[in-house]
Order: sequence, then C-alpha cells, then structure tokens
Amino acid sequence: MITVAIAVALGLVAVAGTAVVLTPAPDRQAISLSILGLLLAVLFFLLQAPDVALAQLTVGAAVVPLMVMLALRTIGRHR
Repeated sequence: MITVAIAVALGLVAVAGTAVVLTPAPDRQAISLSILGLLLAVLFFLLQAPDVALAQLTVGAAVVPLMVMLALRTIGRHR
C-alpha cells in the first residue's frame, strides 16, 4: 500500500515539476513552485523522513515562493 502511495507521490511531483518549468508567468510560477514544495514534503514524509519533510515544507512551500513574489513586486515598482 505504501509503495502505491510513493509511486503516486512521485508521479505528482513529476507533473508539478514540469508545470513549474512550463509556466510562463512568474507569479503563477511561484504558486506552482509552492505546490511542488508541498508535494515534495508529502513524498519525503512517505519515505519516512519527517525532518526533511518539515524542512521542505518550511522552505520549499513557504519561504522561497514568498521571496519570489516579493522580488516580483519590487521589480514591478521600479518599472
């Protein structure tokens, strides 16, 4: 059962990673990057690495997308 869950999580991570790369708008790309970070955290939890999952959840799903959105906002002000 857990093997099926890991396979599904890997498939979702692959789809989300492809969506991040193929998204043309930077603001939408930051949102899809956040979703990718969340899916990676779930994958790490399924692989029995809760410490890595928590770090990924904090950094990958929250901090990095927030920094990208703030950078886009700052660039937009200077144009």
